[in-house]
Amino acid sequence: MSKVRIAESGMVMFYCPGCKCHHGVHADKSTPNPLTGARWGWNGSVDSPTFTPSILVRGTIPITDEEIELISAGKPFTPVDFVCHSFVRDGRIQYLSDCTHEFAGQTIDLQDED
Repeated sequence: MSKVRIAESGMVMFYCPGCKCHHGVHADKSTPNPLTGARWGWNGSVDSPTFTPSILVRGTIPITDEEIELISAGKPFTPVDFVCHSFVRDGRIQYLSDCTHEFAGQTIDLQDED
């Protein structure tokens, strides 16, 4: 079963259980290629993908309805930053220790795409 999906934009997407959403990379088979805009190399496998180099995603955790109410009421609110840093190798995600979710420091199998 396929572990990745190819978006219309050409990005190669995989589901990240730590962030509970998909991450995507602009990848070319074999090595990064600045001529095509690819920043990651990809072994071309959809069943056991490997991307190089590591994938670093940073952002803020989406706010809840309750937090929207606080903001609307003019109360102070501080967004919560997150980091997801991983290597995807041979169909497995190796989460690095700087991840802010529960899978930091663990290696797990990529989930099958529907």
